[in-house]
Amino acid sequence: MPPAPTPKTKPTEMETMAAERANPPFDVRRMTYAMGGGQRDVELKEKFMVDIERDPNFRLDDIHDLTKNQIRERTMAKFSSMTHYVMNERLDVFTKRMELVGIADPAFWTRFGVHYGLFLGAIRSGATSNQFSYWLEKGVLGLTGMIGCFAMTELAHGSNVAGLETLSTFDAEVDEFVIHTPSVSATKWWIGGAAQTATHSAVFARLIVKGVDYGTKTFIVPLRNPKTFALLPGIAIGDIGKKMGRDGIDNGWIQFTNVRIPRAYMLMKHTQVTREGVVQEPPLAQLTYGALLQGRTAMVADAANVSKKALVIALRYAAVRRQFKVGHKEVRFESQVLDYPIHQRRLLPLLSQAVAMGFTSLQMTKLFETMTAQLESFGADSDAEETREVLEKLKETHATSAGLKAFCTWNGLETIEKCRASCGGHGYSAYTGLSSMYNDQAVQATWEGDNTILSLQSGRSLIGSYEDAIKGIKLPLGTSYLNSLPAVLSYTCPSNAVAVQLETIDRAWACIAANVVKKAHDAYGVFLKQGKQKDEALEMCSQERFIAAKIHTTGYIFRQFREGLAELAKTEDPSNGVVATLELVCRLYGTWSLEENAQYFLKHKYYSPEQMDLISAEVTTLCAELRKCAVPLVDSFNFSDHIINSPLGVRSGDVYKVYFDRVRASNPHESVHPYFDRIIKPLLEREPLELDDAADMDLDDEISEIKQDREDAIADEAKKAAL
Repeated sequence: MPPAPTPKTKPTEMETMAAERANPPFDVRRMTYAMGGGQRDVELKEKFMVDIERDPNFRLDDIHDLTKNQIRERTMAKFSSMTHYVMNERLDVFTKRMELVGIADPAFWTRFGVHYGLFLGAIRSGATSNQFSYWLEKGVLGLTGMIGCFAMTELAHGSNVAGLETLSTFDAEVDEFVIHTPSVSATKWWIGGAAQTATHSAVFARLIVKGVDYGTKTFIVPLRNPKTFALLPGIAIGDIGKKMGRDGIDNGWIQFTNVRIPRAYMLMKHTQVTREGVVQEPPLAQLTYGALLQGRTAMVADAANVSKKALVIALRYAAVRRQFKVGHKEVRFESQVLDYPIHQRRLLPLLSQAVAMGFTSLQMTKLFETMTAQLESFGADSDAEETREVLEKLKETHATSAGLKAFCTWNGLETIEKCRASCGGHGYSAYTGLSSMYNDQAVQATWEGDNTILSLQSGRSLIGSYEDAIKGIKLPLGTSYLNSLPAVLSYTCPSNAVAVQLETIDRAWACIAANVVKKAHDAYGVFLKQGKQKDEALEMCSQERFIAAKIHTTGYIFRQFREGLAELAKTEDPSNGVVATLELVCRLYGTWSLEENAQYFLKHKYYSPEQMDLISAEVTTLCAELRKCAVPLVDSFNFSDHIINSPLGVRSGDVYKVYFDRVRASNPHESVHPYFDRIIKPLLEREPLELDDAADMDLDDEISEIKQDREDAIADEAKKAAL
C-alpha cells in the first residue's frame, strides 16, 4: 500500500506539538488528578503556580546570569512572602506549596527548609512541650527575632553523627552548657545559612556531664545579635564559598570558643539533664528515627518531581526536533527525533520510573502521616504489644525510607543527565535548564545521609528482617515477601505467555529480593562464624547489603506503583483510558527495571534467557506504544512554563524562537567591547619580532667549518688505523 501523501510545507514546531496532543488515548485532566494526588491537590498546585509566577521575587528567567551574591539576596527576599503563607495556611497545604517551590527554586527551598524543616524540625522533634512553647514565643515560627540553621556536619564528620567532636560540657555551678570546638576538624562545615543570615543554630555536640560522654545531643545556640547582626562572643563564622549548585544558600563554617548557653537550651524531649547534673536517657532510642522520615519522604517526592521536570523538557523537545529522513523516499521532511526507537528507549523508561517514584511518594506520605500519628499517641503508658508493633513498623519504615531516599535521588540525578544528553548540543546551554538542574540535584545524593551509607543501613535492616522471618516473626508490608520463606526463594516464571504480566513481574521481584537478602544474611553469618565482631562482619558483607537494598527498593517502588493503580482502578472510570495507560507505564517500568537487573533474575533462575529476550522485546514495544502519547503524558505532570523555565520545554512547542529570544535578551550586544582595548587590540597590533638580522651570524660558514673538522678527524683516525 503506498504511503499517504505528505503536506508540501513542513509543519511548524507549534503545529507539530499540536498534532502530538491530538486524540490522546486518555483523559488528560483525569490523568493529571491521578498522578497529582487527586483533584484538590492538583488545583492547589495550579493556584501555587500562579502565586509564584506573579511574585517578582520568583523571577526565574534571568537566574543563569546572576552572581552568587545576587542569587543569595534574591533568596532572602523570598522569605517575607513565604512566611506569610507559613502563618496563614494549614501545614498540609503549606507542605504542598513548598513541594512546588522546590521544583521552581531548589536553592530557596533548601534555605527556607533549613529554618523550617531542620531548625524548627529539630525543636519540634527534640524539645519538651515547655521548650517548644518557649521557642514559639521567641518567634521561631514567624521568623520574628530569629532565623535558624542546622549545625550537624563537621569538617571531619558527616554521616557518622556519633563521631562528631564539638563538645557541650555541663557547668553545674552556673547551670550552663559550654559549647566548644576542640580542633579544626570539629569546625561545623556546610552549614546552610551560617555564612550571612542565621541568628541561631541547632548545634549537634557531645554531651559531657561530670566527665562522662553521653554522645551527641542537640543544643540551641545563638550566633548573632538579631538587631545588629554582630557575631556574639566566642562565635567565629565564615563563608565556604562557591559550590557546585544551589548558590542561593549561604553555606558557612562555625567555630565555638567556650560559648555559654542556659541548660534549658539543650533539647530534652528524649534525654534530660537535671539541675544537679543527673542524666536521664530515653528507654527507646529508636523513637528518634521518626524525625528522619519527613525529610526522606520529601526527598523521594522531590526526586520524582525533578525527574518529571527534566522529562517535560526532553520529551517536548524530542517531539518537535527534526533530524534526518527515515522511511519511504516520498517522505519530504526530516523525522521527529522522538520517532527514532533508540530515542524512545533513552527517555520513555525514565518516564515510567518517574511516574513510579511519584506514586511511591504519595504512598510514603500516607505512611509518614500514619507513623507520625502513632508516634504522637505512643507513650510510657503504651502496653507491650503496642510498643512491639510501633517499634517494628518504625524499624521497617526507617530502613525502607533510607533505601528509597538513596535510590530515588540517584535515579533523579541520572534522569536529568540522560535528558540533558538527549537534547544534543542545546542541552549543554545553561538556558535550557538541565545543567543547573543537575548541579542542584547532585547534593541530594549526599545530604540527609550519604546514599551509599543509607543503602548499607537499609541492607543491614534487611538482614535483621530475614533473621526475624526464619524465626517465624510476621513482617510488615515492606518486607512481607519474606513471610513466604522458603517457597519464595524458588519461584519461577510459569510460562512465556505470562512473562510480562504485572503479577508475574511482582512475583519476580519478591523472589529475587528474597534471594539477594538471603545472600547478604548468609554472608554475614559466615563472617560471624569466623569470629568477626558484628560491625566487622557487616562491613565484610557490605557489597551484599548494597545489592540487597538496591533490589529490595526497586521492587518496593514497583509494588507501590502497582498498588496505587489498584486503588485508582476502584474509582476511575475505565472508559477514560487513565488506568489502562498507567498499566502500560507500570509494565514498562517493571520490564525495564527487570532488564536493567537481568543478571539477578537469570542467576536465580526466575526467568530463562529466552524469557529475558521476551522482556527486552516488550520494553521496545511498550516504548513505541507510549511514544504515541508521550506529550500528553508529560502534560499530565502539570508544570507551567514558568516552573519548567526552559525554552526547550515550552508548552507551545515554539522552542527555537523562545530559545533565541531568551539568549538574546540575556546577552545584549555591547556597543563598546568590554576588553578589546585591554587584550584583543594589543594582541592584533603587536610589533613583529625583528628576525631579518639572522644573516649576521654567518651560520652557514660555521656549519661548513664544523663539517670540515669532522671529516679531518675521520681521516686522521683512518691513518692511525692503517699504521
